[in-house]
Amino acid sequence: MSPKAPSIRRNILAASTLVLLGAVLPQAALAGTATTTLGVSLTINAGCNVSSSPVAFPAQTVLASAVSQSGSISVTCTNTTPYNVGLDKGAGSGASVSNRLMTGPSSATVAYGLFQDSGHATNWGNTIGTDTETGTGNGNAQTLNVYGHIAAQTTPQPGAYADTVNVTVTF
Repeated sequence: MSPKAPSIRRNILAASTLVLLGAVLPQAALAGTATTTLGVSLTINAGCNVSSSPVAFPAQTVLASAVSQSGSISVTCTNTTPYNVGLDKGAGSGASVSNRLMTGPSSATVAYGLFQDSGHATNWGNTIGTDTETGTGNGNAQTLNVYGHIAAQTTPQPGAYADTVNVTVTF
């Protein structure tokens, strides 16, 4: 045997031991890590969305007695956002929110009212603090009923009568 043989054996034995230790030790113990943070943000501004379903009175032959019908307004505002919902006088030739008119054939009209209550005691107008509906948003749709009322009146000529009322949500 040559004098280099024990040295070669020791090197082979040492290399074999390192290989075995490498196979036995978990790889994670040999890996390094680095970390950082990821920012996530969102700004929610106060806001509201609004939609409506019409007040569609049933067909009549004469207006000898009162006719009532309801519609609705759906308001969705951010949580804790106070709001006011106002209704203007409409596109008809009515003089004010308490004197609304639907217009029909040959500019004939039918007087009607829009109210906040089913008893038709509280007119629904557009002056904040006076005749608007108020609420506070909760992040979900909130439904407000609109109560339409046509009092008995002289019946105009037959035909379709309509008006368009603007709904304004102030927040």
